[in-house]
Amino acid sequence: MKKILLSSIIIIIGITFIGRLSYLQIFSFSPDQVLEDPAIKAIYDYPERGYIYDRNGKLLVGNDPAYDVMVIPREVKVLDTLEFCSLLDIDIEKFRKQLRRARIYSPRLPSVLVHQLSKEDYARLQEKMRRYPGFYIQKRSLRYYDMNAGANVLGYISEVNERDLRKNPYYVQGELTGRTGVEKVYEDTLRGRKGVQYIQKDRFNRDIGKYKDGLLDVQPIQGKEISLTIDKDLQEYGEKLMNGKWGGIVAIEPSSGEILTMISGPTYDPSLLVGRKRSANYSKLHYDTISKPTFDRSISFEKSPGSPFKAINALIALQEDAITPSTTFTCYHGFYIGRNKKGCHCGGGTRRLNDGIYKSCNAYFVGAYKKIFEQFDSNAAAMDAWEKHVRSFGLGSYLGSDLHTGRPGSVPSTELYNKWYGEGDARWSAVTTYSNAIGQGEVNVTPIQLANMTAAIANRGFYYTPHILKKVNGEEISDPNFVDPKYTTINKRHFEPVIQGMAQVYKRGTAQYVQIPDIEIAGKTGTVENFMVIDTVRTQLTDNSVFVAFAPVDNPQIAIAVYIQNGYYGSRYAGHIASLLIEKYLKGEITRKDLEKRMLERTLESEYAKPYSGEAFEINEYDWSKHAIKPKTDTIPSR
Repeated sequence: MKKILLSSIIIIIGITFIGRLSYLQIFSFSPDQVLEDPAIKAIYDYPERGYIYDRNGKLLVGNDPAYDVMVIPREVKVLDTLEFCSLLDIDIEKFRKQLRRARIYSPRLPSVLVHQLSKEDYARLQEKMRRYPGFYIQKRSLRYYDMNAGANVLGYISEVNERDLRKNPYYVQGELTGRTGVEKVYEDTLRGRKGVQYIQKDRFNRDIGKYKDGLLDVQPIQGKEISLTIDKDLQEYGEKLMNGKWGGIVAIEPSSGEILTMISGPTYDPSLLVGRKRSANYSKLHYDTISKPTFDRSISFEKSPGSPFKAINALIALQEDAITPSTTFTCYHGFYIGRNKKGCHCGGGTRRLNDGIYKSCNAYFVGAYKKIFEQFDSNAAAMDAWEKHVRSFGLGSYLGSDLHTGRPGSVPSTELYNKWYGEGDARWSAVTTYSNAIGQGEVNVTPIQLANMTAAIANRGFYYTPHILKKVNGEEISDPNFVDPKYTTINKRHFEPVIQGMAQVYKRGTAQYVQIPDIEIAGKTGTVENFMVIDTVRTQLTDNSVFVAFAPVDNPQIAIAVYIQNGYYGSRYAGHIASLLIEKYLKGEITRKDLEKRMLERTLESEYAKPYSGEAFEINEYDWSKHAIKPKTDTIPSR
């Protein structure tokens, strides 16, 4: 019995020791601990970044081989610095700066000395690098763009900085990460997982084989390919049409919320931010304070929506029983606010909903706006209801899309007007805030919000969250945020009379000269007053040109918003460009070659060259909420 007990104790102790040793040898080792050992070095194996395709399977972004010159500071020996720098085509000062930076990061770990050598440079250098201990060449992949458009959509990649390293322990010095656009939003999907091999060294610093026979080595995992909702041909065509014009264009498929095109003008060739000249090119683009090519106007440019917003006010008035389609208002070539007459360009006369929309009558919509307020016991209750309806179309929010940035726009509220004018019906009313009726005043939107609003109208009361991702490794996305509809607060029955009015905009109204043969379109022009505070003076600049539309009317396949800065009236630039893009998408070709030629050749560069223009375009309408000055409610042209 004693022998059995003694044997059992010995066996238990033995198993405990073996288990503990196994744990220490296998499970307690982490890569960070291994790299602390100066006798072990890590060799990383970087997989190719995932390819990016458009909605039709056309390549947008691929990879080209590239090579980085790496340095391990503690292994660097005395060398002919001048000769080495000449070999790498860098100056001595940059060499010393990069070497100091590498030492600060870690004397034992590799850092990038020179980024992204070409295949030709690599072939010339690979044999000669053996003469320089502590330096070696690491294979990478370099982004290759199969089109010179879509820079604001695709984004770019760049080296991780100190903040990235602190935020995400996955990265090490010298690695690349998505910085903007799709590259940033879907970084984890596109980058894959880098592999690593741990190499044991002897006391002479010579490689003697894999550490622990490769037990801790990690195999690389290829980045996943993704398909975007973008139509490559439409994106390229739209950017050509925006030549010499500043503004934003967004087109959405109403039945899915998929973004068909997202254009910002001016833009740049995405290949400029690839390779060894990336840093210099980025500085040139970023510090262009006039045209701001890196500023994405399609999702970040906030301005008044103008007359397209009248469709929302019509729907709210119908929903609140403030009007019916046959309700009339008289336009006296304008309307009165107290004793002050505000102008209108519709021609005057008695207006109903249909011709109020297609003639874009300011007087009609100011009258409808007042009627909305009359349905409530107080102005505050009326404004609360109005704001709720407006926000249900996605205005005043980021929309919850998968885009990398953007602006929320603004929708005025009871709280805002109480702050400005004081509380109570005697302090402010529909008359005080009448500019909201015609899309000026305190309402601000971005082009993507206008496109989404138009998609909600096209769908007769609901929309899908706009999004840019369609597939990952060939599998359709199923995110509920993108596939579940969001309903507005307006009953479906109220949309048809408004849509009929928008259809008449093309047939009899402000866009009758931009019709597309054989395509029924519903749209709305807008001419938005453009103000800028210059030297404390509120200064009026050339009007912005706005247009929204969807087509075909009975089976919408595209909803589009075009916002052209300093583009004059709505149909002059925005309307023409929108009609060409609709025809391109639905027909695949352009039949109106004369119109296409005009839009491709005409620019607004003379407008943008005017004094203060650059500053005015970047900055939003004066934010009155931050100042003691009361807002000035000027009217706008109705076209």
